[in-house]
Amino acid sequence: MKINRRDFVKSSAALAVAGVPSLFAATAPVELPAEHIALLRARKRRIVIQHDVYWVHLKYLKMHPDGNVPFGPFRDAVFSYVDEPGSQIDAIWWDIAGNAVGSVYPSKVFQPEIHPLAKRWHEEGTDWVLELMKETRKRKLELFWNHRISEVDVLPEGGHAKVPSTLKLEHPDWTMPVSWWNHPMWNLASEGLRRHKVEILRELIKRFDLDGIQIDFARHIPCLPAGRQWELRRHVTEFMRMVRMMSLEEAKRRGRPVLLAARVPQTMEGCHIDGFDLKRWAELHLVDVLTLGTRTMDVDVEGIRAAVGSDVQLQPCFDDHHATDGYRYAPIEFLRGVFSNHFQRGADSVVTFNWAMGTPEVAEKVGGEIAPLTHQQAFRSVGDPRTMAGKDKFFAVERRGGYPWADGFFNRNDTAPLPLKLSRKGESAKLVMHISDAPGTGGSAATLTLRCILYGAGKSDMFDVRFNSATLSISVCDAEWKDSQIFSPKPQPPSGGKGNYKINPRQKLLRIDCEVPSSIWRQGENTVEISISSGDEKLSSMVQLEKVEAHLDYQERL
Repeated sequence: MKINRRDFVKSSAALAVAGVPSLFAATAPVELPAEHIALLRARKRRIVIQHDVYWVHLKYLKMHPDGNVPFGPFRDAVFSYVDEPGSQIDAIWWDIAGNAVGSVYPSKVFQPEIHPLAKRWHEEGTDWVLELMKETRKRKLELFWNHRISEVDVLPEGGHAKVPSTLKLEHPDWTMPVSWWNHPMWNLASEGLRRHKVEILRELIKRFDLDGIQIDFARHIPCLPAGRQWELRRHVTEFMRMVRMMSLEEAKRRGRPVLLAARVPQTMEGCHIDGFDLKRWAELHLVDVLTLGTRTMDVDVEGIRAAVGSDVQLQPCFDDHHATDGYRYAPIEFLRGVFSNHFQRGADSVVTFNWAMGTPEVAEKVGGEIAPLTHQQAFRSVGDPRTMAGKDKFFAVERRGGYPWADGFFNRNDTAPLPLKLSRKGESAKLVMHISDAPGTGGSAATLTLRCILYGAGKSDMFDVRFNSATLSISVCDAEWKDSQIFSPKPQPPSGGKGNYKINPRQKLLRIDCEVPSSIWRQGENTVEISISSGDEKLSSMVQLEKVEAHLDYQERL
């Protein structure tokens, strides 16, 4: 009997969706319809906002103890920055199911206790999630659902649950212990869990008029047993295949494509550690868009592009709540530096996560993030390299830590080079600095200043600073510098919280500034070297390099 290869691929994929192992599924690429490929190639984005409104939903209810909780002001607030003139937001990827899936809308797959405000609005005739989707459509914005693959257990009314969700208690074989949380997390090595999640996602596509779904692995890892992630990577690949085949079925049913995205770590090394085989996903046509990282400014777009090819769109993400260590709520020049670097390194679009939905006045009305107006400025500029050209920027080297809620690589920034101990014996610390702009571009002259912030430097310590192997002269040496987001000698606290950092008046950091001639720096990757050239070697205290920045200032030509 001769078996048609295309029929065999389709049959194997159907078995995989049903949870039946398929020998052929491991090697056969998924065949994407022509209209799916055409849509993907035509789809252009500037800024995608991953809009986390579930926790705002919780706070909004608490702000109305009288029980009168109008939907209209909430709806208007969450679209505030989206609706401003000049906004470069082209897509809203709704991050709504912060609690157990189904708690914010009626579900036939799994219905936990529904959130009290969602229940109240439903009883009043308002399907709040559906209304947000409709409002997104009115604005002609791309509409995705972000599915957190392994969220922590929280109560419907807010706060951490004392016991795991009923689903975890009923299916302990779907879970695994983790070191950072007192409840087990989901384990994608479980066939039953994979099938359950596919049906949850199928229900979402049927219920809401989505352009696509993002599988969000950032919340939280591991999603495979710690220490065995790469060994067990086939289970995540199989899950992505199951989701792809289901979404293609639903696309055929409704008559238009469903795109598939995944949020993964910002380097191939990190994906390897956490069990995400991006190269294999691309070979099997399992993903259309990859969101890279969460709270990092140093994203290896080039390395991931080399692994997945040009058919997969890449978009780095920057979280300004659990921000990269030392740079929460940084000035607009920093945000320009982060996002312009992403585009210079080959990004197709960029993503913001945990950003303010509107000005402090708007956010305060519904319990949203109270953030500086730099978010408002950024939404009008960081989605297009042209609107950042010739504008002041500063670039920084990544700092470690600040995110203890993970077993693995994602979110932690553990491989970042700073802070870095400097020896008084002359050894040089060598760092990489990415600069998006080339000297002499942007229609105006530009000066570049290298800034190093150190802790523990003695009065006798002298420093040698090099940029791309050229020795720089020190123009500023400030021994009374202060930085509210450096806590040495105390440990750095976890990221997040209200972000109200206060200056310690007794803090003494050393700031060193060096002018970098335009003949020395270049667009793209640069190297910075710093060493203690002389000092008292008998001192037992270590000098710690806390921050390294390159400030690019433009002056208009006369």
